[in-house]
Amino acid sequence: MHVPETALRDILDFALTLSKEAGAFILPQWRNVAVDHKADGSEVTEADRGAEQLLRRRIAERYPDHAILGEEFGGERTRDAEHLWLIDPIDGTASFSIGLPLFATLIGYLHRGKPCVGVIGAHALGDTVFGATGLGCWYQRDGGGPERIRTSGVTDPAAAFAVATAFEHTDLDPREPDGSLGLSRLYRQVRRFRWSGDCINYSLLCQGRVDVALDPRMNPWDIAALVPCVQEAGGVLTSVDGNDDVVWQPSLVASASPKLHGQVLSLLQPVGRA
Repeated sequence: MHVPETALRDILDFALTLSKEAGAFILPQWRNVAVDHKADGSEVTEADRGAEQLLRRRIAERYPDHAILGEEFGGERTRDAEHLWLIDPIDGTASFSIGLPLFATLIGYLHRGKPCVGVIGAHALGDTVFGATGLGCWYQRDGGGPERIRTSGVTDPAAAFAVATAFEHTDLDPREPDGSLGLSRLYRQVRRFRWSGDCINYSLLCQGRVDVALDPRMNPWDIAALVPCVQEAGGVLTSVDGNDDVVWQPSLVASASPKLHGQVLSLLQPVGRA
């Protein structure tokens, strides 16, 4: 059973409101908040925790029967839940903590396991990319109206601009090379390659500014909001090994077109398996 279009529009509108409220809470603390570290060494701030609490409270008020899974406070991991929100209050806390603007609030909504609504609120950049199944992918600058956006449609790796968040867990990692992800092969084949930040890479892909974005290690709250945006913009997302049940996979690759995606996946496979 699909979510009726009117209900989907209501959820999308609410998610956009949530993103704005989170931004209003987060931005005053940017460059003005202490940074702590979790057990895994990743950064966390009171802006992360406070924004997630705000989002959880607002969702519970509006939809008390909906489940929530977030980065800071956990929650429901049932894939086929009737209604599930996946939230990351600050995706890109490492950038946030050192004063870079490459961070965003991610808000995703899943219905019976299918990602239906996604919002990427890049507050410091003044950009929002959002999408919903069957309703397109849209870009909006602060103070402006929404504009429909699409990926570049590039089909050849030799013409592609690729971006990645980090080289950890790949064969380019000089400390602990992981041959299961052959990033060096993609690096050599694409037109241009740059290191960039987290969900901003996928926002750029939706806007047609880059053609490939990838992350070797991801969590469900990192991925859920990206899926409707990229798909509605004409792109493709899977895990590195090609699994399209992508929200629950440990890695993410997104490409501007199906033809490009197949070639990118092949290049990422270890030598001897491609």
